[in-house]
Amino acid sequence: MALAFATSFHLATGRVKPLTCSNINATRKLYSQMKVSGSATVAVDRTQVSEFELENKKHDLLSTIQGTQRGHNTNADQRSIIEEALVGLEGYNMGEPIDLVKLDGTWRLQYTSAPDVLVLFEAAARLPFFKVGQIFQKFECRDKLDGGVIHNVVRWSVPPLLEKEEGATLVVSAKFDVVSVRNIYLQFEEITVQNIYISEELQALIAPAILPRSFLSLQILQFIRAFKAQIPVTNTTPGRRSVGGLYYLSYLDNNMLLGRAVGGGGVFVFTKAQPLEL
Repeated sequence: MALAFATSFHLATGRVKPLTCSNINATRKLYSQMKVSGSATVAVDRTQVSEFELENKKHDLLSTIQGTQRGHNTNADQRSIIEEALVGLEGYNMGEPIDLVKLDGTWRLQYTSAPDVLVLFEAAARLPFFKVGQIFQKFECRDKLDGGVIHNVVRWSVPPLLEKEEGATLVVSAKFDVVSVRNIYLQFEEITVQNIYISEELQALIAPAILPRSFLSLQILQFIRAFKAQIPVTNTTPGRRSVGGLYYLSYLDNNMLLGRAVGGGGVFVFTKAQPLEL
């Protein structure tokens, strides 16, 4: 006798139980749910593996630049290893548009090969009266669609006249426009020297603690603290752009920023820092 459906074994009774349409549909539904669940599990596992690999890449990069004094103390072999670590990390962001919300904020320099920054470190190493403190990039672009403002901030000092490392602040400000998926163009506008903190030794010379502070000495101290020199660097010639340059943001996430100054200007490694007030 011909059977309309194949049969399955009923394990509880040992008898043959005919399959019905409802049984087949239920089996198919269960298999489909298992398949979707399995796919989701694989996707989650792959995401977790990818995030784990990414964090390892970031850790490897920070390990390779450790002890280089932000790039000042490196040799050719070290620079090659650092470049390899940079390229390995940059691949995770390749082709993604710049996220201005993530970019907004203060970033602390951890490493660079840029000659215009290394010359500061070289001067500090050679000149006992000149010290370079922390270097930051501060982006202001949270509410912007295609650009914003960037401040390059250098803390420096001239001991014993100023406080060590953070005796004064140099700020180079520029407007920037997003010109492609990962490139921004900087137009420098102003150089500012501000936040001058003189040393206790110099304060004692200006206004000795053992003598009553005169109006003049207090005015001198107040003038130094409030001093702010601003030098515009915009181009006033009609039809010509201000001094600027192309900056390639090769990697960006919530706590790390990698950049390359286009045209051989060097690479930069930044990590997120506390908000900086200027």
